[in-house]
Amino acid sequence: MPIYKVVETSLVTDDSLEDILNTWTAEGWQFEGIQFAMRDASKRPAMAFIIFTRPHQD
Repeated sequence: MPIYKVVETSLVTDDSLEDILNTWTAEGWQFEGIQFAMRDASKRPAMAFIIFTRPHQD
């Protein structure tokens, strides 16, 4: 059964997302996906939730 990690960020830019992806994958986490939370009056996301997994270690 995998272990999940969710990283939340309100700074949704290419640089910030790239930093998060590079940081956590370098620590052995595998990228699974990104979910964006949108604002009503904007086309840019207000937040992003980046999901990672890794195998459970006993």
